[in-house]
Amino acid sequence: MPIATPAQYRAMLDAAQAGDYAYPAINITSLSTLTGAMKAFADAKSDGIIQVSTGGGEFASGASVKDMALGAIVLAEAAHRLAERFNVLIALHTDHCQPGKVEKFLKPLIAETAKRRAEGKGNLFNSHMLDASELPLAENMKLSKELLVECAKNEIILEVEAGVVGGEEDGVDHGDQPNEKLYTSPEDMVEVYESLNGIGRFMFAATFGNVHGSYKPGAVKLKPTILSDGQAAVIAKYGKEAEFDLVFHGGSGTPLEEIRETLGYGVVKMNIDTDTQYAYTRPIAEHMFKNYDGVLKVDGEIGDKKIYDPRGYLKKAEAGLCERLKQACDDLRSTGKTIYGKV
Repeated sequence: MPIATPAQYRAMLDAAQAGDYAYPAINITSLSTLTGAMKAFADAKSDGIIQVSTGGGEFASGASVKDMALGAIVLAEAAHRLAERFNVLIALHTDHCQPGKVEKFLKPLIAETAKRRAEGKGNLFNSHMLDASELPLAENMKLSKELLVECAKNEIILEVEAGVVGGEEDGVDHGDQPNEKLYTSPEDMVEVYESLNGIGRFMFAATFGNVHGSYKPGAVKLKPTILSDGQAAVIAKYGKEAEFDLVFHGGSGTPLEEIRETLGYGVVKMNIDTDTQYAYTRPIAEHMFKNYDGVLKVDGEIGDKKIYDPRGYLKKAEAGLCERLKQACDDLRSTGKTIYGKV
């Protein structure tokens, strides 16, 4: 199956909203992480979202090029070809893009989709995230509206954020933000709806204490009821059709019961990066520790080419990522719920 069409992506989000489940949205940086993610979704019979960050795009373009948009395009084009071999729907998304990176990341990617559509091809990406949470809400919404207009022209869904996800992710550190910034108020959620409603479809990353990074259970104090309160405020004013498609960021170390609580509040997408990074790296570390005399030329020896061949340990890494992502499908209740072949 090729990458989901705009109509299929909308149907995916609708199905998750109606069924109280969510899609894992995994950040990828290479062909190895891409294929591991696709296999996980296929094994789980779950549709899913594969995303590229600005840093991931820059990495994928190579250390001598460092072009975040180009790297994202390369990974997306590879995904379009590889997705044909899997019987689930895969959507392509880009992760946090701050205002200062819009011109060199988001706008070139939107333009690339517009170019493809003019040639009779499908969208390159299904959705993009603008993270303008560093701006005052009015300025955030002004930029969000401008980009949503451009996205809507090309049947692209825009993800926006109000409130700040704490911690550090992809080189952006919000560890110094005051506590109140980590929680989106119902009033802010109403303002987001009023600002963007009617322009085009969007997803909303409202914050409820989320923090990027890896933490022991209990270290991060989430307040999932903030999502419920915000949804209730919007629905009370504008009706059930105003319910947000919400996105959960910074969920590493979150107890399963809290993850599942958010599903009933309208979360349809949960980002997963830190945990799959570890799941990918852990088998590599084990390979190196157990085979140090094969991967290194120690004391004048020549090592073992079969052991230091990157394909050997990257296969293990890919398998580790795959297993962790299948667990995420189980946690978010998307396992076995593919709508492939139904839309």
